[in-house]
Amino acid sequence: MAHIAILSFHGDPNIGLHGLATDKFCLLGRCVRDEDVKKIESVLQVPVFQVGLYGTDLVGLFAIANSTTVLLPEIIYPNELNALRAHLSKIGVKVVTLKTEHTAFGNNILLNDKTGLLSSVYGKKTVAQIKNIFPDVKFEQFDLAKLSIPGSTGKVTNKGGVFSPNLDDADIAKVEKLFGFEIGLGTVTMGNPFVSSGIIANSFGFLIGATSSGYEMARVDESLGFINFKS
Repeated sequence: MAHIAILSFHGDPNIGLHGLATDKFCLLGRCVRDEDVKKIESVLQVPVFQVGLYGTDLVGLFAIANSTTVLLPEIIYPNELNALRAHLSKIGVKVVTLKTEHTAFGNNILLNDKTGLLSSVYGKKTVAQIKNIFPDVKFEQFDLAKLSIPGSTGKVTNKGGVFSPNLDDADIAKVEKLFGFEIGLGTVTMGNPFVSSGIIANSFGFLIGATSSGYEMARVDESLGFINFKS
């Protein structure tokens, strides 16, 4: 199917650690091969920019983004920040840094163009700063599956979301009320409940780790709203 790509990056099926996507662009680590970049651009229907963050390729761990703004921890290197700003300024996307002890934004924050969920690890000052950086996003703050890493337990786009099967009914109700759509539950890469580690997705398509089963792919496909997808 044209809206799905099954990938690993240098043998690592945890592709979500190496990238993120919005409906306007995709960021990937430098380890991704040129032929895979072309496939990813075709599936996600957005341009790909390859960057390093904190001297690593772990873009999906450190960064979060929606279609207007990328948020990075202040620990990234100046040359990395300058390179990313040079790329994204061409498409009108802002790049902002934030000083915090909890730098794994990809683990701690869930975000799409309208809605966000913040981990309980962030204090009032940091929460206020994040809300100011994304002024058009409605944020709430709570944990999921009794863990303070909601960004690792789910993946959301503007169309849908897939989350760890460890969410209880109360978790599901809160997430669906916040984001305004039904979510699905599933795993990736043969049973991994930290689904964001194995998925890069936007409203147009998704990438999934190569060791994921057919059932897992189908659950993600359905949960992200692609069952009736028309290209």
